[in-house]
Amino acid sequence: MATAQSQSEIRYLTPPTIETKKKKYCRFKKSRIKYVDYKDPEFLKKFLNEQGKILPRRLTGTSLKFQRKVATAVKRARHLALLPYVADLMK
Repeated sequence: MATAQSQSEIRYLTPPTIETKKKKYCRFKKSRIKYVDYKDPEFLKKFLNEQGKILPRRLTGTSLKFQRKVATAVKRARHLALLPYVADLMK
């Protein structure tokens, strides 16, 4: 009887986690930022991955208008050598 009950019962080592997606939001609209400053590399690093590539909108949640401004600001900062074009491990 004990073996029949243990076969029908499924036990997990860890409880199954249910993924809850957080709502993506544009941090520029939320903070009411109108201008993306290309002279602030620490802020722009939040939009770059470890290799120095610009993160896409679907990952950052940035709106289209501000994603374009971020891309322009990153490119300007790279041109002025405030940010690297390519990096092995930036963060």
